[in-house]
Amino acid sequence: MSNAPLRIGFIGAGGNTRLRHLPEFAAIPGVELTAVANRSAASSEAVAREFRIRRVDTDWRAVVGAPDIDAVCIGTWPYLHAEITIAALAAGKHVLTEARMARNAAEAEAMLAASRAAPSLVAQIVPAPFTFNFDAEIRRRLDAGELGELSEVEVVHTHGALADAAAPITWRQRADLSGHNLMTLGIHYEALLRWLDDDAEVLAARGTIYTPERPDANGVMRRVDIPDSADVLGRFPRTGASLRMHLSGVETTRPRNEIRLNGTLAGLRLDLSTGTLWHTPRGGSEQPVPVASTGDGWRVEADFVASIREGRPVTLTDFETGLRYMRFTDAVWAALSA
Repeated sequence: MSNAPLRIGFIGAGGNTRLRHLPEFAAIPGVELTAVANRSAASSEAVAREFRIRRVDTDWRAVVGAPDIDAVCIGTWPYLHAEITIAALAAGKHVLTEARMARNAAEAEAMLAASRAAPSLVAQIVPAPFTFNFDAEIRRRLDAGELGELSEVEVVHTHGALADAAAPITWRQRADLSGHNLMTLGIHYEALLRWLDDDAEVLAARGTIYTPERPDANGVMRRVDIPDSADVLGRFPRTGASLRMHLSGVETTRPRNEIRLNGTLAGLRLDLSTGTLWHTPRGGSEQPVPVASTGDGWRVEADFVASIREGRPVTLTDFETGLRYMRFTDAVWAALSA
């Protein structure tokens, strides 16, 4: 397989597909951008011209069923991830699907079952990228016991994108398109899974929708299903550490994006807004942690191709991990309704 062309079909060509997947795949020797099916023929044709994709298909099923396609890259909104993934694996295609994995854990379980039924095929989810350059260092310090016993984990991510009540609704605010995915809940939780090897129990959650209806692209008012702001309380059973998460799209002061790990001997603070990791010994002052930079750490497409050609196991991110963050997402969703 390593010497044969790898022919990829693209289903959905949104922002991340155009920004990352298409140019990164095009730069890999022996990879062919064979077909694209976007939401409209016009948008498909525009993407095909820009990235020199050989063929435009009007239906994603044509891409999945095409004999000249070896792998499928799914860049749609979450509501189609499970259906397309399951169909593609059944058709003998490798799959790279955009995060979030699915709308809910039931869909994620069906995707995992389909991948296990086709063990010769690569099934990968686009990983949460924010912590790429810090994952190894954080994991090393935790494994070495430098923090002592972990007591608290805190995640805060706020911005002001939802503060304008007149702004149009997006797919991220519609449960029919996004499912139980709540802002960046799953993305940040996925990073915690890389460091802690522990699945958090959800103890309580509270969410608020400040603007119940917003106009869609056609000016039609639609109900907002997903909170504009949410707080989650949980616990990691293995360590006993508490989990606190605050996510908000209505921050009108300075945005925040950070993760704090507090232990009995020291703490780590990852400031994702500045790309800086800080270490504070108990009773001491906060100091920056030197971390070797590898650019932005993005290797998603190269890793996917290597898994296909060389049989490398998928680590970022496999379907098992995706199901874990979808189960957490479902538990938060249930707690919001409790």
